[in-house]
Amino acid sequence: MKNRKILKQIRQIFINHGLSKLHANITSKFIIDAELVGAHSHGLSRVKMYCERIKKRVINPKPKIKIKKISQSISHIDANNSIGFVSADIGIKTAIKSAQKTGFGLVAIKNSGHYGLSSFYAEQAVKKNLMVWCFTNAPPAIAPHGAKKTLFGTNPICFGTPSGNKVPFILDTSVSMINRGKIRVAAKQGKKIPLGVALDKNGNPTNDAKKALKGVQLPIAGFRGSGLAWMVDIMSGVLTGANHAGKVKDPFDDFSGPQNVGHLFMVLKPSLFVGKNYISRIKENIKIIKRLPKIKGVKEIMYPGQGIRSRYKKNIKKGIVIPKNILEDLNKLNAIK
Repeated sequence: MKNRKILKQIRQIFINHGLSKLHANITSKFIIDAELVGAHSHGLSRVKMYCERIKKRVINPKPKIKIKKISQSISHIDANNSIGFVSADIGIKTAIKSAQKTGFGLVAIKNSGHYGLSSFYAEQAVKKNLMVWCFTNAPPAIAPHGAKKTLFGTNPICFGTPSGNKVPFILDTSVSMINRGKIRVAAKQGKKIPLGVALDKNGNPTNDAKKALKGVQLPIAGFRGSGLAWMVDIMSGVLTGANHAGKVKDPFDDFSGPQNVGHLFMVLKPSLFVGKNYISRIKENIKIIKRLPKIKGVKEIMYPGQGIRSRYKKNIKKGIVIPKNILEDLNKLNAIK
């Protein structure tokens, strides 16, 4: 299906479900962009879930988002249970404005929801020649090191900086071996997941996606990954006033109330310490690493951000391929007036 056509359809679905045209535009764009970079687990497969949460009044389609200015550089946002894309988009834009004025912008957000890919918010800052960190917490999926029970989310960590090249440096990674969205997509399509990324409810390794969803996801690097998940839970949950310590609700399975996800954005001018030299220094850094001897089969040492940009360029020329079951869901949702 042509990209513009599906974008228009998704926008209309969200308008039909009560979102304003502005909020529907923001939401649909992030969802389609996720498809275009190959992150299908964060794209069209989630539309039905968002709509169900709106219908069950655990996402507020008409939020009154409040921005509390703490200082010239710091703001605290109450998202009023908005869809996460909208509050996060407001949050990163607020942090960018602060950084442009003072050199640093810090924005904490509470009462939000799942906001898609962190890299999309980081990219907004990097396009303004700013450095950025993005944190958000998520529903329980990872057990703290030494515990049997899941509590931390897959809690992504994202960092972005101008690179001095056309493609910015953007690292966007969850702290789990595989993101939960990919497991959900595999479960829905009846596909296996790799061994070594999850355990079943009895603590045994499994490649069954459905059993993995009922069990425990494994963090990257053992106790270190668990520690990073804890750090993100503190920064985006404890600090912001959002849910934390396993209290973020699963958007697919728990409709008992809003998720109250927390986000934290930190944005700064990379010239703060080294002035105009930053760009030449980051270009030198990347050039040195790219020139290192390569292992067999590797044509180029790529920095974070190059892969996602390459996939976007390829997919933007093609029509988005929509699995039959997801297309059926979208057609049903589009029929709702």
